[in-house]
Amino acid sequence: MALTQNASLSGAPPTRMNLGAVVTGRRAQPMRVMLYGVEGVGKSSFAAGAPAPIFLGAEDGTSELDVHRLPMAEEWQDVLDGIHVLQTEKHAYRTLVVDTVDWAEPLLWKFICKRDDQASIEGYGYGKGYVAALDEWRFFLARLDGLRRVGMHVILLAHSWIKPFANPEGDNYDRYELKLNNKAAGLLKEWADCVLFANYETFVKKNDKKQVKGSDNGARFIYTERRAAYDAKNRYGLPPQLPLSWDDFAAAAAARHADDPAKVRATLEALIAQLPEDRRARAGAALEAAGEDPAKLANVRNRVNATLELSSEKGA
Repeated sequence: MALTQNASLSGAPPTRMNLGAVVTGRRAQPMRVMLYGVEGVGKSSFAAGAPAPIFLGAEDGTSELDVHRLPMAEEWQDVLDGIHVLQTEKHAYRTLVVDTVDWAEPLLWKFICKRDDQASIEGYGYGKGYVAALDEWRFFLARLDGLRRVGMHVILLAHSWIKPFANPEGDNYDRYELKLNNKAAGLLKEWADCVLFANYETFVKKNDKKQVKGSDNGARFIYTERRAAYDAKNRYGLPPQLPLSWDDFAAAAAARHADDPAKVRATLEALIAQLPEDRRARAGAALEAAGEDPAKLANVRNRVNATLELSSEKGA
C-alpha cells in the first residue's frame, strides 16, 4: 500500500499492472509441443503434418520426407541463428520443428565449454556444468517464444530412453524418459504446452511355458497424460491416447473449444456412478461446483478417473 500511495503522491504514471489492463477468457496462441518417443516411430512425420513447417535439425532425420529444412546445425550458434532468421525475415512458414533437441544438446555443451574455457561439461565440477547449461536453454526457449509472438507454432522433437525411476512411494521401476540431461528435460517439459509420448501399441502375452513376450500390430499412438511408464501432459483437454498424426492431434486440440458442457457433465455423471458409494456424494458436489467451466470440469474428470483407477487396482 505504501508503494501505491508514494507513486500516487509523486505523480508517477501508472504501471502496466493495473486493473484496467485485466483480460479474461482463453487466448488463442501458437502451440508449444514437445514430442518424444522410441526410435523410428514417426516423430518427424508427425511434425511434417503441422502447418507450413520448416525443420531446424542437428541430425538428418528427415532425408526421406518432402519437407523444407534449414542447413543442418553444426554448432549451437547455428541453432540460434536459424531461429533469428525466422523471427526477423519475411517468410510463409508457420511452424518451426527442432529435430531433435537431444542431438542439439551436445552442441550447447560444446558452446558453453568453449565460452567458459572448460575441457568438457564435467569439467565445471560435480553437476555444475549442467546447471550452467540451463541458462543457455532458457535463452533458447526465450528465442522460441519470440517466434510464437510472430505467429509460429514450435515443435520440439526428441528421442526417449529407458531409465530407472526412484519411486518415493514404493518400489523403483523403469520408465521412458526424454533423452536429455534431467535438468534440461525438466525445463523443456515445463515450458511446453504439450508433452507427448509416442510409441507403438504393444501387447504382452504369456505362452504355455508362462514366458512373457511382447508383440505389436504396427499401430502408433501419442499419449497425452502422465503414467508410470512415461511422462506426458497437455493443456488442451486432450484424450489420453491419440493416433500419431498431426491432423488427429490438432482436431482434438481444437475440439476442446467446442465441447458441449452438457455432454461433458453427462459423461462425468456416468463416471461418478461407477465410484465407490462413499465417494459419489463428494464427486457430485465437485461437479455441481464446476458448473460449465471447462477447466474445472477437466479437474473433476481427472480426480474421478484417478479414483476409479485406484479402486480397480485395489479390486484386482
